[in-house]
Parts: sequence; C-alpha cells; structure tokens
Amino acid sequence: MPSLPLPVRLTAVLFLLALAGFPFYWMFVTSLTPSSELFASSPRLLPTWSEAGVYRDSFRTIPVATWLLNSLIVASGTTVLSLAIALFPAYALSRFRFAGKGLMGLSLFATQMLPEAMLVVPLYALFGQVGVLNTLTALILANTAFTVPVVVWILKGAIDGVPEEIEEAARIDGCSQAGVVWRIVLPLIAPTLAAASVIAFFHGWNEYVFAQTLVSSESLRTASVGLAGFVGELSTPIHTVMSIAVIYTAPAIIFYLFVQKYVVSGMTAGGVKG
Repeated sequence: MPSLPLPVRLTAVLFLLALAGFPFYWMFVTSLTPSSELFASSPRLLPTWSEAGVYRDSFRTIPVATWLLNSLIVASGTTVLSLAIALFPAYALSRFRFAGKGLMGLSLFATQMLPEAMLVVPLYALFGQVGVLNTLTALILANTAFTVPVVVWILKGAIDGVPEEIEEAARIDGCSQAGVVWRIVLPLIAPTLAAASVIAFFHGWNEYVFAQTLVSSESLRTASVGLAGFVGELSTPIHTVMSIAVIYTAPAIIFYLFVQKYVVSGMTAGGVKG
C-alpha cells in the first residue's frame, strides 16, 4: 500500500497536535482575557498580553507555589516508590514459576476494581494509628498502593520481551540474581520504566480524594485540592482561575515531554543494538 505524500502526513500531524494542545491554549487565552470580555458575543482567540500580571498576582495572593511544591513532592515520591516496589514483583511474575502465580496476577488486577472512595476510611484509620496522618507521606503511600499493580504489569510485559539467554550469560560471568535485574534487565527496559513513571507521576499529581481527606493542614494542601477549593469561592475571577489551571497543568506537561525523550531514545538505542 503506497504511503501518503509527505505534505499530507505533516498536515495530519500538525492538525492532531493542534487538536491535542487546543484545550491548554484556550485556558491560557482565557487567563489573559479581561473579565469584561469573557462573555462577549465573539470569543477572543489571541491572548491579551497586558493582562499577564494575573500570573504575578496569583502567586502573591494565593499560595500556588506551596500547592505546586506539595504536589511535586507527592508525585515524585509516588513515582520513585512505585517503580522501586514494582520492579522485583514484575520480574518474579515474568521469570519464576511458583504456586499461586496466577492468583497473584489476578489479585493485582482486582485491586484496580476498588474505587479510592471505598478505601478512604480504612486508610484514614490506619494512617492515624501509625502516625502519618496529615502528612505528605500518607499521600505518597496511598497513591503508591494504587499505582504499583499497574506498574507491575507494565514492567512484566517489558521483562517478558528480554531474552533469557542474556541473563544466563550474565550468571555465567558471575553476576548475582539481583545484579542481573539491576545491571542487565533494568537498562533494557528503560523505555518502559519511563512510560510507567509517567503513569505514576500523573496519578500522584492529579489525585484528589486522598489529598482532600488524609491531609487537613493548609500548608500541606496539594494543587488539585487547592484549585478545587479556590474555584468554589464566591466572586472568583475566571481569568484568575484559568491562570492557576495553566500553572497547575504546565509541570505535568513538562514532565511528560522530558520523559518522552528518554522513551524515544531508549527505543532507538534498542533498535541499533538489535
């Protein structure tokens, strides 16, 4: 089947990029639109740069920086802890044969059927007993509990694709089992690790139910909770809400673009080695 001409493919790619990025662009335009023009009969498609001070005012009057820092700590902690915990179970499901292996895999899937709202009360009581309630640690642990099963299955699929002959050669050279995982398997599945980190990071960044329930201090409020509470206030300027939404969305987009580079480079390196 003949491929489409290059101009047609470029046009299609640019159209899809514009379609995917338009919601973020519209938030940005709305944040720089004066309140008197927000409900005009003809929408404004270009930002009013004279209104850029709304971003400075947002940081001055609202603890946006604190919210973002707390969200970054929670999302980063969730990502690191999820990958660290999920790596060896994923390797065990991929390489070893043991009693209850199928049941264990099914149990990981079953955990995703439970909504977060059902576990809020048990987690609240448990974290209260161990003394981590009303801390960012509680949010990291709660989010990790939900992301680990997903990350395990993602990493298992990647490890399944690693030839066992490579591991056997490493063992012959004197490498221990842990060394095989860290020195051989881990570099080969680096692109999948990057993809799994995106899932874990986004879950920790966007999570709301646990952040609203397990943390009560305003100084520990995450951006998702802060933005939701800020929207509910009376007489809130829409362009201010949109400016905070843009600030809240930008770090997640930057993280995705940063990790995507490693996903693509890892896939390319794998193709060269093959």
